Amino acid sequence: MLWTLLEVRRTALHDPLAGVCDSSPRTHGSATEHGSVKMAEEERNASAEKLKEKANNYFKDKDYENAIKYYTEALELNPSNAIYYSNRSLAYLRTECYGYALGDATRALELDKNYIKGYYRRATSNMALGKFKAALKDYETVVRVRPNDKDAKMKYQECNKIVKQKAFERAIASDELKRSVVDSLDIENMTIEDDYAGPKLEDGKVTLKFMKDLMAWFKDQKKLHRKCAYQMLVQVKEVLSKLPSLVEISLKETEEITICGDTHGQYYDLLNIFELNGLPSITNPYLFNGDFVDRGSFSVEVILTLFGFKLLYPEHFHLLRGNHETDNMNQMYGFEGEVKAKYTAQMFQLFSEVFQWLPLAQCINSKVLVMHGGLFSEDGVTLEDIRKIDRNRQPPDSGPMCDLLWSDPQPQDGRSVSKRGVSCQFGPDVTERFLEQNKLQYIVRSHEVKAEGYEVTHSGKCITVFSAPNYCDQMGNKGAYIHLRGSDLKPEFHQFTAVVSAVTFIHDLYLHSVIFSGRPIYRRYLAFIYRQYTHTYI
Repeated sequence: MLWTLLEVRRTALHDPLAGVCDSSPRTHGSATEHGSVKMAEEERNASAEKLKEKANNYFKDKDYENAIKYYTEALELNPSNAIYYSNRSLAYLRTECYGYALGDATRALELDKNYIKGYYRRATSNMALGKFKAALKDYETVVRVRPNDKDAKMKYQECNKIVKQKAFERAIASDELKRSVVDSLDIENMTIEDDYAGPKLEDGKVTLKFMKDLMAWFKDQKKLHRKCAYQMLVQVKEVLSKLPSLVEISLKETEEITICGDTHGQYYDLLNIFELNGLPSITNPYLFNGDFVDRGSFSVEVILTLFGFKLLYPEHFHLLRGNHETDNMNQMYGFEGEVKAKYTAQMFQLFSEVFQWLPLAQCINSKVLVMHGGLFSEDGVTLEDIRKIDRNRQPPDSGPMCDLLWSDPQPQDGRSVSKRGVSCQFGPDVTERFLEQNKLQYIVRSHEVKAEGYEVTHSGKCITVFSAPNYCDQMGNKGAYIHLRGSDLKPEFHQFTAVVSAVTFIHDLYLHSVIFSGRPIYRRYLAFIYRQYTHTYI
């Protein structure tokens, strides 16, 4: 039985023994000619199989880029093999290239409409892209053919639930302005129980002592009281709502700022950044460039810590929105479930409101522009256009706001279809024109895992920084952050490695039920997160 790269679950569907449809044209001519052509074809197919096995080995070692490379070479030799497309689709999924993954899964089904794993891959791709109805249709096909597959059944149920929820939301939607969660809260009358020994706001305010106590409390896997969490969220919403979509700051020659990329719920790695680089302060400012939540199992702890420092140092601690500070992503990648498990659905709604007020970009000394995703699908966008974006909403499927959250750089000039299926990819010439028009030196963005934690492209004018080491507890990448000094704005990179194995830790939490007295909802959440990391049931 063929080994497939990137099993979405350990119980995932197996490749069929006869999964290849040969679409090569029938050859006419002499028996000798026919035999020669057949022999050449067999040699190509054999070479393709060797390349596929090489790709499998790279995938097994979590080197997904090389896995994709050798799957592509295998497909060049044998372009009618559905399994190759399906395997490459899975590799693209692992690198979050959802658009490419969808294209490969679709091609696999064009070659073999009975290839069940192709339906599974296409459903997974559509789920990642927020195309839930399309995903549900393919999951239905998988469940019908493989009714005993636990993973397929679980994914079908999850997708079906989302489709029904979206339909319900549309049904109750009205033209009236949505009432804020804040209007329905009575925080003053929330009671903090006598047996709660955790940190509390001092006279309703965040202090440095509170922040130090909070980080230690979270480090011990303890939950902040809901009253304190609500107080922080209401206050940070007010602070963020007063900011422009494009925040502009100035560094004096002797001043320095630290720019961090994605943190994705990896709380212990966030603490490590502060250990290595110092706590935020007026003299040690930070900018965190989006994607604070999802994927990791401690997203609540990460975001409340970041919001706390924003309240403590509003002028010296900066937060930008990422593509994961959105409802669709939170629904699919864990944050919504985590908030509901640790607190309530109402609190998730308030998080959603707060996320909508996060600024979209930051300009430093009128020379360096920072955003989560990247540049734009069309030329001509100016800093003034960014300032004018109405950001208090869920991002649209296209346009400048979408691009700032979703786009990626590419090595070749011009623009191309996004590997993610959202926004675009932009080349060095696009970067050059944008910088020249807006009198900027370079851009800093995040959004992509990098083996070294950072990457410098487009002749030094496009920098990527990613601060979640060993992303998803399996990528093996380093994390990084950047120092920028006001004197020269020359980026100085600092790398670090992961400090804890989330898989081991979450499994231990699940087995021993060390928090919340083993509440069923939290046990289910831990089991869900463990599956997200290991693709294994517990």
